[in-house]
Amino acid sequence: MFNVLGDLSWLAVAVAAVASVVLAGVWFAVVVAKPYAVALGREGAPAPAPTLLTAAGPIVCQLVTVLTTAVLVEALDVTGTGDAVAFGLIVGIGYLAAMTFQIAINPNFPRPLLYGAVNAPFFVVTSVLSAVVLVAMR
Repeated sequence: MFNVLGDLSWLAVAVAAVASVVLAGVWFAVVVAKPYAVALGREGAPAPAPTLLTAAGPIVCQLVTVLTTAVLVEALDVTGTGDAVAFGLIVGIGYLAAMTFQIAINPNFPRPLLYGAVNAPFFVVTSVLSAVVLVAMR
């Protein structure tokens, strides 16, 4: 069932990954920049200097997420746009958004619910976006 790597559209994986990374840049740098800083307790503070880990890490993680979505879309034979949206919502809400809140609910996040509220929509949207792109280019 999960021996589908040879059946994947690697172009679709690349397109979905690039779209997700671009969306991340817009989301975190423009759409939620201020609430994100507040959620982290860094309002008014300068952003930390980027490192290789903080620059490349999220890109690698997004690529892994898109690749996993591609494997599941292929293995589960998701073929229609409506099913892709439903799949993206199930994964986005059921796994990604839930994990975002779970990770934030610890003493190291000064505003865990705000952190979840700022981040979770991004993960849900990228989950749906990835599933739709993968199915459309299948």
